[in-house]
Parts: sequence; C-alpha cells; structure tokens
Amino acid sequence: MVRKAGFGMCGIVGITGNENAVDILLNGLQRLEYRGYDSAGIYVNSQDGKEYLVKEKGRIDDLRKEIGEDVHGSSGIGHTRWATHGVPSKENAHPHVSADGRFFLVHNGVIGNFAELKATYLQDVKFASDTDTEVIVQLIAKFAKEENLATKEAFKKVISLIDESSSYSFLLMDNREPETLYVAKNKSPLLIGVGKGFNVVCSDAIAMLDQTHDFIELVDGEIVIVKPQSVTIEDAQGNIINRKPFHVDTDASEAEKGAYPYYMLKEIDEQPTVMRSLIKHYTTDDGSVIIDDALLDSMKKADRLYIVAAGTSYHAGLVGKEIFEGLAKVPTEVHVASEFGYNPPILSEKPFFIFLTQSGETADSRQVLAQVNKWGYESLTITNVENSTLSREATFTLLLYAGPEIAVASTKAYTGQIALEAILAKRLGEEKDVSAATSFNVARELTTVANGMQELVDEKGQYEQIAANALATTRNAFYIGRAIDYDVAQEAALKLKEVSYVQTEGFASGELKHGTIALIEEGTPVIAIITCAKTAKHTRSNTQEVLARGANVINIVSRNLAEDGDQIILPDVHSLLTPLLAIVPCQLLAYYTSLQRGYDVDKPRNLAKSVTVE
Repeated sequence: MVRKAGFGMCGIVGITGNENAVDILLNGLQRLEYRGYDSAGIYVNSQDGKEYLVKEKGRIDDLRKEIGEDVHGSSGIGHTRWATHGVPSKENAHPHVSADGRFFLVHNGVIGNFAELKATYLQDVKFASDTDTEVIVQLIAKFAKEENLATKEAFKKVISLIDESSSYSFLLMDNREPETLYVAKNKSPLLIGVGKGFNVVCSDAIAMLDQTHDFIELVDGEIVIVKPQSVTIEDAQGNIINRKPFHVDTDASEAEKGAYPYYMLKEIDEQPTVMRSLIKHYTTDDGSVIIDDALLDSMKKADRLYIVAAGTSYHAGLVGKEIFEGLAKVPTEVHVASEFGYNPPILSEKPFFIFLTQSGETADSRQVLAQVNKWGYESLTITNVENSTLSREATFTLLLYAGPEIAVASTKAYTGQIALEAILAKRLGEEKDVSAATSFNVARELTTVANGMQELVDEKGQYEQIAANALATTRNAFYIGRAIDYDVAQEAALKLKEVSYVQTEGFASGELKHGTIALIEEGTPVIAIITCAKTAKHTRSNTQEVLARGANVINIVSRNLAEDGDQIILPDVHSLLTPLLAIVPCQLLAYYTSLQRGYDVDKPRNLAKSVTVE
C-alpha cells in the first residue's frame, strides 16, 4: 500500500547518488501535487562545486520554466509549500538557505516556538522570508559556525530547542558534504527510499515509486544520515537503529490518471473494485469473515465503541455507528478528533477505540490515540496506508486495500471505510451471537453493492446534466435526510462544498422547520436522500415544505421507495449499506459542478489531502 501523508502545505523529496537528480526531484514533486500547494522549489548540487537553488510561486510547471538547461546535480532536495507562515511567494518557498549560503533546508509542519527562537538567537541575522522554516536553517548555521559543531551535532542541537508540540519533517543539505542528506521528523511523516547506488527521501512513497519500491519507516526523534551507499539511523541518544525496509507492491502506474481527466473521477469509478477487494481480503469463498481473533476478543470485552475521526472519515464513522449498533448491538459514539483531543467525554468502564483515517497520519486523531495509549485502552486503526503512524501506534490495524487515493476530496476511502466497518461489525456480531449479524452475508451484500455502484457510475450523463441545471451557478445548496440518510447528507454536502465552493450544508430533514427553512429562496437546490423506509414519507413531506418556498428539489431514492418524478434512482441493497450507493451520485454531482465552474477538481483551494498539523 502506498503511503499517503503530510499536511497539504508541504511535500518533500530528496535524492543522493543519481546524476538525474533534477528530473527525479521534479517528477517526484509532480506526483505530490495532489496534496495542494502554492509554491515549489529545488536545490541540487553537482558534487564538483556547482550548486543551484530555484524556487517559484505557483505550480510545478512554473518551476520547470525557471530551471535552465545548465541546472544539474547528483544530489538535491525539493519541496511543495502550502502557506502557513508568510504569504505564497518565491521568497517564502522552500528550500530555505542560511545567510552564509552553506545550509539548505526543506520542512513539513509547524514550529510552535519559532518566534522565541528567532528573538533569542537570531537578532543579528537578516531574514529573506517570513517562514518558521528559515529560523531553523539559520540556527543550524549559527551553531555550526559559532560553536564549531559538525552538521549533525548542530542539527541535533537545533532540534533539541524546538517545542515538543511542534511538528516537523526536516531534510537538510550542507554544501560542504554534498552527498549527504540529514533527516529528522516529529509527528510529520517521512520515508527513506532504498535504491541501488542511490537513496531517496520523500514524504509520500508515491513520489518515488518510479525509483524504488523499498522504503524505511522513520520514527519521531530519530536522526538519519542518508548517503548514496548507506542509511544510518540514530535514536535521540545516538544509538544506531537497524530497521529493514518494507516493500510497496503498488506500481507507480496505479498513481497515474491513465485516460481519466481527473483523479477524482477515476477514484469514483474504482469504488466497485474497492468493494470486491475488501471481500477478497476479509472473507473466504463460503462468505465467512476473516478477522484477527485478538482484535475480536478485545472488542467483545468492550461495553462501548468510540469512533474517532476527522472530515470525511468522521462521516464514515457516523454510518459506522448505525452498522455497529445494528449488527453487533454495541453502543457506539462518534467523535470529531480535534474536539475529543481537548474535550474528551466521560468514558464507559470498558471502552474500545476505532480510528478512521485515510492516510494514517491525521494529527488530530494521532493526538487522541496518544492519549488513549496513556490511558491504557486498546484501539484499532482502519486506514488505507500500511505502516502509517496511526497504524503503528494503535493496538490493531485493518487496511482498506483501496489503492492510492490522489484527489484531495476522498471518495473510495470513504466507501471503503464503511464497507470494512460492516465486515467487522458482522464478525463481532457473530461472536456475540446477534441474530442480525448471523443472518447477514456480508460478502454477498457487498457484491450487490459493487454491482449497484457500477450501475450508478455507468450513468454519468444524468449527473452531469443535473449539475448543469441545478448547481453550476447556484450560490448555496442543501442536502437533507433522516437517520442513516442524514449521515450521508453530511458527507454529500462536504463533497460539494470542498470541490465546487458552493456553500452547502447537510441537515436532518426534520430540522428544516426549526430555522433552516428561512434560508430557502427561489431556485435553491435541495437534494433529498431517501433510502430509509421508516423515514421516507417524513422526508418527502419535508421536500414539499421547501418546494412551497421555491426550492429546486432533487430526490435520490432507493428503487423500492421510488415515486414518479424522482430524479436519481438507486439499486436496492441492504438497509445498512444504502450509504455506499447514495453517496455515489453525490460524488459525481460534486465532480461535475466543480468542472462546470472551471475549478481544479483534484486540488481544491486551501485544502490538503491529509492534515498532519493540528
């Protein structure tokens, strides 16, 4: 599974020992574009006294135009930046260079005490940028010169001064040691890629899959020295750590769009395959579910499940609550990670924690997991990324096997999480002898879902037309639903707002008359999701209320509940799995609305693929 991590403000690449350093760095940065960024840059060293620093605001293509034919080298570092400290500009772009011109640094994350460090140590240094990163490279240069420290020792001293709450991945070069890359991390992911006669560094394996498939995971607090023929890992005390690489089976081509114009469309289309992949990995030919016995034992002992997640994964958790309570009869709570971290609820006597995360690096969720580990409770991470931080630090891990998800707006990871929650709930319910679970053939039901998804994605024309008619020019929109449909409405609203910038809210249908209906104007799109039989009539009644106020109503309805005039009809599936189908038209409506408004579907403004900074 391909690692996907890092706050979208930053992507890191580095290489030593390859004469094609410039192309390798640029191509690596190109593969990290999905994360969102506003500037980029590279530093390369030719080993013969020549070095080149090129930075530019804008896209990688803008950076390429600034790189002359004379720029070459066998070692170098590169970066894509998403502005946190300082506006998007060439000056604030990475790599940053020390005032003496010796050290070059790229950085992912946020240095919490950069202002204090600057005021304490660097009052006599003229800064070229407004970034927290430049403070670090200037400090390294200061200690190396004034205290006559070797690069590694100066690097370690600076790291020791950084506030513990800070997050960082550092990749440092000293032009006096042009073959050596110095690496360190805290809370922000970084990998070493092992090649033959060369080595690479990257914040996401996708960036370097055309160079190697073998990567070394790094742990917070380590210092790593990377040379063409060696990788030396030291812990905080200077002890050498021997760690074998893990192999990434994903082919580089899997991270390519192929014939698709955008990754988001490709990943929407891949959802039937994700369902079948989960069936393959977690069930036998006779439909039995394969889940680790130790995980089941831990979950059986729990008197309450606590699902912790953020964004789209949080919405998958809302559906998961319905599934765990329906199939396993275990009380389940769902919490926004950033809220739980600072305002935890009163816990039950025997809690079990489930962390949902596409990347496995979400900072808000990781903070909660660290606290859960201190409390001594067991936990499960459901993620798309093997060996990710949340995977390593939780008691148990279940993988989505969804393949790389590149578009910022998550689609197949969301449906994969829900499907895997159903698989797990089925098995847990069996262990508890819950009749709803014993009669639930999850492999058969997910196969039906996969077929239904395929039917929906094959009908793209109707969604494109609905988007053009109802959403392409609107200022705002609403998704409504009840019960499990309300859970879907929240994710559907997020999809539309994040890629098309239409102000969209997901509401419980019954709440409309308690204030929200005041926002309905002539032509306001209201999209109703109706898959729950016991609430279908109530939701239809709510659509009549907004119709009376001039709303443009679009119904997304399960086939067995459909009526004349319903615009989008969903194939029938098990009642707990309807979200897996109901979300597909919503994803496509968001995609086409963004396209019709002329936006970059895969890289929405201001957003990151995974947030590794709180």
